[in-house]
This record gives sequence, structure tokens and C-alpha cells, in this order.
Amino acid sequence: MKGIIFNLLEEVVTTHVGEPAWDKVLAHAGVDGAYTSLGNYADEEFARLIAVLAKASGRTDRQVLAWFGRHSMPFLSERYPEFFTGQRGLRAFLLSLNDVIHAEVRKLYPGADVPVFEFETPPGEAGHHTLVIHYRSKRRLCPLAEGFIAGASDYFREQVAVRQSACMLDGAGECVIECRFARHGPP
Repeated sequence: MKGIIFNLLEEVVTTHVGEPAWDKVLAHAGVDGAYTSLGNYADEEFARLIAVLAKASGRTDRQVLAWFGRHSMPFLSERYPEFFTGQRGLRAFLLSLNDVIHAEVRKLYPGADVPVFEFETPPGEAGHHTLVIHYRSKRRLCPLAEGFIAGASDYFREQVAVRQSACMLDGAGECVIECRFARHGPP
């Protein structure tokens, strides 16, 4: 896993919980916490950090991943404004994940193993307000993806209801995430 995700986790924790809390998380996870954005780190190390945060907060790993995803969006928009500017809204932003955002991530962070998304729009009127996202990743971090969607919803100031009808964490071959937009912007 690329160090940028560890850097974001540190920023979110120190901003929302405090720097002493981050130091405690590192100590309890048994890691030194010296992450460079271009570095490669074991997925298991990230999982240990999430598990420690979950235990300390009384939440599940899934809840912590979603919290982290949502609260990392302001930091992502500061670091990578080009991913956000010019987007016509949340739906357009989500549709740019594979072709724009992940393509750029691979340029910035060679060797990055990003998830794959496929998009589907239901037929008829529902398609104007719904986007179905098929998520596949060996890391199975779908709660993080849901958190990123919530954070992007906050960024674009658009309401979205997110529901998962299938989840890799529950044994499915892929996650199926349905996004229902309260107000629809252009695709």
C-alpha cells in the first residue's frame, strides 16, 4: 500500500482526535509511523492501525474506515485540487474515478494498486438519480470507498444515500454500492 494513505490517516487522526492519539495508535500497533507518500508499506500494517483505532474508539474496523474516508476528503481536495476542479458535481466526480483520478494516481505513485470500479445506471427514471458502483479490490476496503463517497458528497454539497447490496467482506465476489442522489447534476 502506498504511503499516501498512511499520511492521510495520520492527518485525519491528528486533526480530529489529536497528535497524542496518533502517537498512541502507532505504539499500540507496534509501528514506527515514518511513512513517505511514495513508499510501499504492508497492507497488514494499515489494518493494524485501523484495528487499534477501532478498539480505542469503540467502533468496528468498517466504521473507522468509513470515518477515515469521509474525513480525508478535505485533505485530498487540498493536495489534489485538479481531481475536483472542473467536476460538475458528485456523480461526475465518481464517474471520473477510473479514467481520471486513478490514472493520475498511477502516474504520481508508480506501482499503486488501486481498486477497479464499474458503473451502471438503472434504466428509466431511476437512472437519473441512481448510480450503481461495482467495486473490486484485493484489499476489500469497501467501507473506505463508502467513506470517500460521503466525503465527496460533503465536498460537492450534494446529498447521497449509499447502500451496499453485496459486499466482499461478507463473501461476495465484488461489492455493489448503490448511490441515490437527492438532486441530480449533469453526468
